[in-house]
Amino acid sequence: MLRLISQRTFQRANFATHCKPNSCSSFQRCGYAAQSAQLTQHLTFHPELPNPEFDSYAYATTLQHQIQNGDFTSGTALHCEIVKKGGCLDLFAYNILANMYVKAGLVNDAVKVFDEMPHRNVISFVTLIQGFSESQRFVEAVELFSRLHREGHELNPFVFTTVLKLLVRMGLAELVWSVHACIYKLGHGTNAFVGTALIDAYSVCGDVDITRDVFDGIVCKDMVAWSGMVGCYAENGGFEEAVELFCQMRVIGFRPNNYTLSGVLKACLRLKALDHGKCVHGCVIKSCYEKDLYVGISLLDLYTTCGDVDDARRVFQDMPKNEVIPWTLMVSRYAQSDHCEEALDMFCRMRQAFVAPNQFTYASVLQACATMESLVLGKQIHCQVVKVSLDSDVYVSNALMDFYAKCGQIENSMDLFVESSNRNDVSWNTMIVGYVQLGDGEKALTLFSDMLRCQVQVTEVTYSSALRASASIAALEPGLQIHSVTIKTIYDKDTVVGNSLIDMYAKCGSIKDARLVFDKLKQRDEVSWNAMISGYSLHGLGKEALKLFEMMQETNCKPNKLTFVGVLSACSHAGLLDQGHAYFNSMVEDYYIEPCMEHYTCMVWLLGKSGQLGKAVKLIGEIPFEPSAMVWRALLGACVIHNDVELGRICAQHVLEMDPQDEATHVLLSNLYATAKRWDNVASVRKNMKRKGVKKEPGLSWIENQGTVHYFTVGDTSHPDMRLINGMLEWLKMRTLKAGHFPNCNVVMLDVEDDEKERLLWVHSERLALAFALVRTPSGSLIRIIKNLRICVDCHATMKLISKVVQREIIVRDMNRFHHFKDGICSCDDYW
Repeated sequence: MLRLISQRTFQRANFATHCKPNSCSSFQRCGYAAQSAQLTQHLTFHPELPNPEFDSYAYATTLQHQIQNGDFTSGTALHCEIVKKGGCLDLFAYNILANMYVKAGLVNDAVKVFDEMPHRNVISFVTLIQGFSESQRFVEAVELFSRLHREGHELNPFVFTTVLKLLVRMGLAELVWSVHACIYKLGHGTNAFVGTALIDAYSVCGDVDITRDVFDGIVCKDMVAWSGMVGCYAENGGFEEAVELFCQMRVIGFRPNNYTLSGVLKACLRLKALDHGKCVHGCVIKSCYEKDLYVGISLLDLYTTCGDVDDARRVFQDMPKNEVIPWTLMVSRYAQSDHCEEALDMFCRMRQAFVAPNQFTYASVLQACATMESLVLGKQIHCQVVKVSLDSDVYVSNALMDFYAKCGQIENSMDLFVESSNRNDVSWNTMIVGYVQLGDGEKALTLFSDMLRCQVQVTEVTYSSALRASASIAALEPGLQIHSVTIKTIYDKDTVVGNSLIDMYAKCGSIKDARLVFDKLKQRDEVSWNAMISGYSLHGLGKEALKLFEMMQETNCKPNKLTFVGVLSACSHAGLLDQGHAYFNSMVEDYYIEPCMEHYTCMVWLLGKSGQLGKAVKLIGEIPFEPSAMVWRALLGACVIHNDVELGRICAQHVLEMDPQDEATHVLLSNLYATAKRWDNVASVRKNMKRKGVKKEPGLSWIENQGTVHYFTVGDTSHPDMRLINGMLEWLKMRTLKAGHFPNCNVVMLDVEDDEKERLLWVHSERLALAFALVRTPSGSLIRIIKNLRICVDCHATMKLISKVVQREIIVRDMNRFHHFKDGICSCDDYW
């Protein structure tokens, strides 16, 4: 719109015919563009040359023609010819000469012409103000406007449109109110020219209601006014109003231009109204704008965002191929929609068409390479970026960091990050997210602290990523600190940050705090509900998860695949077999969601844990695609619980065919044989593990105390507080035996005596961590322990007794779920 108003302003200023005095004065010979004298000899004048007698109007006409043709070289040379003849120009010609220098970008020369004018009118001032504005010399433009007003010149529509445009360029659109008041007093509010400028200025401010009042006040609305109002609605969230106004404009009989069509297409895009967009596309074809760059880009954006790739490709075929923007848009949209091969193919075609990629093109191509994890191709793009000297561009460098991080080359990302001289918040976020995705939560939190220390602007992405890092290592203390920081900012009510807080609290064992954050969210999306349902499932609170799911069904948020993964997982953790079957069927029949591998895995685990191994095998046979190792491993875990050696052997065989190095399957099979006292089979499994180089992951538990994480392995004796820990273990052993605990030695899968098995039970990593907590944490405080493996049956029973003996709440998170021990009871009801 600014371009339209600017174009119309210049046109009306160029052809102004009023104020043409006859007085003459000698032309002072001041220094203009240095090359003008040399260019005089090469001058080719317009056929209508001035008469031998000095004809100011003829010279003005010639200058006007040269401005229209963009022939500023000849215009400058003609000025030299005028100076040589010593003739005087009238005000009309002076204004055109000044305008010529403004259009040529020679504002200093325009100032000299302005200063030499014996008389000046509004056109003279407006022309030079426009020149100052275009060259961003805003202070001089404002001073010149003040001078215009001070000298008593008329404040006409040309002045107001120029000043309004100047305010927008200066980023002072909020001052439009004062100019609008002056316009209203002088009665120019109904003028289409002034009204359109006000529409544009208020649109930048986001004042849609006032903009509409201005539009309604214009007596004779022209095409520019209609386009401005449509654009205002499209730019400020009034998408339905933009489409409605466009329809009204068509009914009245106005033929839309490229700016109108671009605006209404943007509104259709935001409304996801593809059918309406196609109707507008028909209007585009009828109006012969299908080859217009701006309209074409809007159509591409509409079709690619709505997933209509075929129509987007057809639009692209009709567009001129010499511009980088359409190519870049197609590459970026392909990359963003995971059509990575198409993105790379489009990039190759772009290079074959000799269109030079820009920084946004390279960033999109690198995004495609990152999604495909194509390290070789991405490195080739990196080399090309270096050749064209775009490696220092912040968009490209950020894309390179993201590419290397997603390809597992986080060291390369860090090297680029350290070497980058123009890092922004996206650079920091990229690195934090990269470490989180690679499982290095501690490094991610360190980077977050560095980012705060460097006073880089933190965004919702930063907070969300840092909270994910805390959740990944179950570090509640950093998570609490981050939550405290968000409360001091505008992001404490942000949905994305809120979702991450729910996830963090749930994974750190504070399910009540997770629900508190959930309840306080002003806007909940599918992720909010899924995070809370999954949190309840993780804590074994199946009934609460299902109750929340019922609440979700009463809202506008539709359950998706992840929702049902959480629901079915909750059913399997709580042993809710009938409900699990019902929700599985409802997912297919009521929500038309095709079950994926995760859904089948939950159902197999639910059936298997319930003892219905035959039905679990039957369900696996009904899976319409090849069952994954995850499904068979779930059934193997159920076989271990129910001591079904033969079926367990078959399950392990399926898993090892797919992944011979799967450590968990080897361990589960070994435990299954050990429970059945088949020690020869146990030895055979362990021999195969040794031959394949597969090592059993050692049991590891850790606990956080006063900002320090303390790690314990099975039988660990390296901790500096080991004497205190051993003393606490002896005391706990004595108290639990006195309370009636009888050790379950069957969980020790070794062929040793029961006394040795009992000793080994008391050096399990979670018991060492518990003893440390009882020694070093305040009496009565909550104890949180994280374990990398599934808690054994005996440790589970022991933890229940200890929670009653010491009157402390103990939360243990193992590889599958949380256990809340309090007063001798566990939240799982002994079903896990």
